Amino acid sequence: MLNRRTIRIKIMQSLFAYGQCKEADLLLASDLIEERFTPNLNSMEVQDKELLRTKKKLALQLFEKKMNGGGALSEDEEIERTVAEAIDLFKKSIKKDQTFLSKNILMEMGKLSATYHSVLALMVAFADQASEKKIGHANFAQHRWINAWRQNDELKKSLLKENAGWDGRMDKVRGWFRDVVKEDPSYQKFNAAKTPDEETEKAFIKHVARKIILGAGTINDYFEEQSIRWAEDKDIIKSMVDKTIKSFADGKTTLQKVSLNWEDDTEFTKLLFNSTVELAPEHKELIAKNTRNWEVDRLPLTDRVILEMAIAEMIHFPNIPVKVTINEYIELSKDYSTPKSRQFVNGILDVIAKAMKESGAVKKSGRGLIDNK
Repeated sequence: MLNRRTIRIKIMQSLFAYGQCKEADLLLASDLIEERFTPNLNSMEVQDKELLRTKKKLALQLFEKKMNGGGALSEDEEIERTVAEAIDLFKKSIKKDQTFLSKNILMEMGKLSATYHSVLALMVAFADQASEKKIGHANFAQHRWINAWRQNDELKKSLLKENAGWDGRMDKVRGWFRDVVKEDPSYQKFNAAKTPDEETEKAFIKHVARKIILGAGTINDYFEEQSIRWAEDKDIIKSMVDKTIKSFADGKTTLQKVSLNWEDDTEFTKLLFNSTVELAPEHKELIAKNTRNWEVDRLPLTDRVILEMAIAEMIHFPNIPVKVTINEYIELSKDYSTPKSRQFVNGILDVIAKAMKESGAVKKSGRGLIDNK
């Protein structure tokens, strides 16, 4: 199966996007109210501007109260009708956003696979450029790992299917090879060696991947331009490439799979994302209740998303042990939140998990019972 930590990262990204969509949808609904009670400058009738301002203010106040679960019926039918329309607009808009973002997570996972294959193909393309040079590039041109990727039919098919190859971007490949690769001191030292052994080749190909391609520089900048999620995705790609390099044996490498069971990963993704979005108020209240005892000025958005995801996972995935869930989200907080978040998330989730088990909100079965104390 797909690395579940990678899925959680992608879901976390989409939950941030969902939060932004929610703010935009609230603004659209508020704009509808504002527009309904704005004087019509093209009307031939006299406009009571003061009355319109009063109604707009009352409508916006009622809208806010109803969005927070309160608010009584207004005696003014126009205000009540307008607020109802605004709420309906918001609900339809946010539901559309939720559906789109849920599907988009799976698309983002597919892009990870294409980028991973593209990085491998770029190293081969660089080696092909080296093979065109008469002197000083033979070690890289005939690199063992490069030859393995050149001959890998699975990689060839994936590049063709995902349109991730470099045939249509050879101007960039040639420019990068000339200005970046050839000028790299480690590249020059590697090609100057008489007969580099396998360990030397392994260290060098890791350098090409991690420093020349995925390190700070123009090549990394290119990948960043192609993806707004590159800051997070780059570490995932690095890990996949590292595992591929490490797998080398008998002249071959094993390509990493984005998913061994796409059906299971799809179900996990949709359920975790949607159950987090639709987390019940009483479960959100557990976060508010338990954060009061911590010396925190305000809860960072990242921590709130991580806590809500963890609660949703504990409730809706009976086969995942509570301790496994808590540990996964502690790791996420280490990488994506504030320096103190690890201890904070750990303490809060321990308390919340205990409370939910006592209330019966969390019920585990099968593998989920392992270490579930």
